[in-house]
Amino acid sequence: MARIIDVVDHTFVSADELVWKEPQRGQGDFRMGSQVIVSESQAAVFFRAGQALDVLRPGRHTLSTANLPILSNLIGLATSGRTPFTAELYFVNMRDMPQVGWGTNPPIVLETPGRGLGVVLLIGHGVIDIGVDDPGRFVKQYAVNLPVVRLSDIKDRIQAMLLAEIAELLMKSGAQSVGDVNRILSDLKGAMLVKLNEKFQALGMRIKAFEAVPFRAKENVTIDELRDYLTDFDAFERLRRLEIAEKAASNEGMGGALAGAGIGLGVGQTLGAAMNPDMNALQQQLAQQQMMMQQLMMKMMQERGGDASAAPPTAAPPAPQTKAEIQALIDALDVRFANGEISEAAYNRLIEKWQQRLQELA
Repeated sequence: MARIIDVVDHTFVSADELVWKEPQRGQGDFRMGSQVIVSESQAAVFFRAGQALDVLRPGRHTLSTANLPILSNLIGLATSGRTPFTAELYFVNMRDMPQVGWGTNPPIVLETPGRGLGVVLLIGHGVIDIGVDDPGRFVKQYAVNLPVVRLSDIKDRIQAMLLAEIAELLMKSGAQSVGDVNRILSDLKGAMLVKLNEKFQALGMRIKAFEAVPFRAKENVTIDELRDYLTDFDAFERLRRLEIAEKAASNEGMGGALAGAGIGLGVGQTLGAAMNPDMNALQQQLAQQQMMMQQLMMKMMQERGGDASAAPPTAAPPAPQTKAEIQALIDALDVRFANGEISEAAYNRLIEKWQQRLQELA
């Protein structure tokens, strides 16, 4: 004969525990007259036949048809009220869990029309205060047939919902740069709290606080990684041309040719600049480019048997000749002008020159 559970409680609740099932395996055998002890900041949910049924709040409960009306109707108890019945009992932790961390993994894609490749990958992090609001609904969503549910078990789902809502709010805000995002961050936090509570209520949860540190653009983005975030055909085409530019920059002959065209050896850095239009490292970048130019010129002279120290510092190999080379140069000019690395006058002069050359080749 099955063992009748006459008294059941759950007092040792771990810090990250959300739901605890009794018994841990299978169903329990209860009867009217059994007692369920629910601690403060807990709720107990009876579950049977695929349904989350009666919810017991804190206190000592003697099971009866009065406090288990739904369950009583479902199992059709005998008039004596002593007939055993099988069910699952879930103890739900109703305490708020403060300072739950979240982060942008994957990054949030922010559109930046007219700047770089037209997108920047935002990264950031923060904390939320979260808890269970509707124990019956939460058990049905996450806890059925599980012996225990911890915060770590659903954290990925919470993070996915957070990032989706942040991305949607940023898109509606009209922000087009990292600076724009951080300027509206305080408003974003309030709107996030409202929007997230609407979503989480459907899961039986609540969010009492949402905090975020200022966002920043992800650096050192690889071309392979960037492909995962581009959906616009023009952006893919620009990425393809930037790949050509990067390959050209790694080739000494082509790198010198681009330098002679007026943009230095920064072509290999155009991807990073395009993905981070708000970076402010112009002086460092120019110094690196100048050093790379000097090293390249010295190496070329040494290979040709000349005196490297006598090489003219402004000497440059021939300019780009093919359509692909010229288009890569134009793309690099677009990025550098967007980042303030060359003046508008120089940009217009060079663009006019190379656009005309491109038309001649076409």
